[in-house]
Amino acid sequence: MKNDLLIEFLGTGTSVGIPMIGCTCPVCTSSNPKDKRLRTSLKIQSKQTTIVIDTTPDFRYQMLRSKTTQIDAILITHSHKDHLAGLDDIRPYNYINHAVMPIYTNLHTIQAIKNEYFYAFQENIKTSVPSMNLIDIDDTIFKIKDIEITPIRVIHNDITILGFRFNNFTYITDASKIEDSEKEKIYNSDVLVLNALRIEPHPAHLTLNQAIDLALELKIKKVYFTHISHQLGLYAEIEKKLPKNIHLAYDQLSFRV
Repeated sequence: MKNDLLIEFLGTGTSVGIPMIGCTCPVCTSSNPKDKRLRTSLKIQSKQTTIVIDTTPDFRYQMLRSKTTQIDAILITHSHKDHLAGLDDIRPYNYINHAVMPIYTNLHTIQAIKNEYFYAFQENIKTSVPSMNLIDIDDTIFKIKDIEITPIRVIHNDITILGFRFNNFTYITDASKIEDSEKEKIYNSDVLVLNALRIEPHPAHLTLNQAIDLALELKIKKVYFTHISHQLGLYAEIEKKLPKNIHLAYDQLSFRV
């Protein structure tokens, strides 16, 4: 029997968020709350388990806003700052739970974490530091308590990063390309989350039209786009132009799968 999972978008914006500092474009000055986007992150909950994907620069506020008092593990998609910069703020969870935080990611990102947060791995530490157990994941399906996870390799410009499938729900961000062998892992998902940065081409991200084409190719029942920049346009205007089963995600959107 599949788990009933609660999905919550903690943030749906690209690396600079929306509004972007110093910008006065129609999106950045919009009064629609759905045009306000923290950096991209997701929370997944079963009856027993809470998992967060990526610790953004907004991680602390995202945890407070979503009233997340417990995290069992964190998945990191890749080593770029907008997905990693909030990792120091796991410390309160270390204190509250008296436990080390399991961090699941690939070897490249593990090395980046060790470099960026070097102070957390020094011997004879005499100050407060984040306590992490860095766990390397490859193509092997694994479980965190009652949630089964299938890693998916996707291309982000010139590096390989991670997407994840949880039962009938698949989450992919920062992709510019997905190989056919990895697409096989996405088929038959009921819900797919996929990045759609903007209208114009970008070397490291899918454009809106590329994301739509991929979603239609994969024949997913319902699709949400995330990692959105202010260059994409206003939520209300873009949403009206999308196919009926495809939507723009927005911060604090939640649903069960």
